[in-house]
Amino acid sequence: MLIEWSDTLELGVAEMDATHREFVEQLNALAETADADLLSGLDAFIDHTVEHFAQEERWMESTAFPPLHCHRTEHEGVLGVMREVRGRVGDGRTELGRVLVRELAPWFKHHAATMDAM
Repeated sequence: MLIEWSDTLELGVAEMDATHREFVEQLNALAETADADLLSGLDAFIDHTVEHFAQEERWMESTAFPPLHCHRTEHEGVLGVMREVRGRVGDGRTELGRVLVRELAPWFKHHAATMDAM
């Protein structure tokens, strides 16, 4: 398991915490996915992440969240990396998919504790 859900990851906003819990569950599942299923797993995870980020951005827009631009830029950067790695996995470079999955765990913890906690 890459990330164990704990109270330290909770932000106190039920919908956001539920979305974050789903992200953690899917990331952990992706870490256990066989190489043969990694591409389809990445596709599903990217789809979930697109909606996850879009939902956060809608909430930020509705509350006139001041650093929305910075937050959105980070989301776009992460999605860009995920899509780039997905393409490489599609070319048979599954090791890059494994690196992405491992590196998303510390990124998520930091992002949730800093940018999302605002």
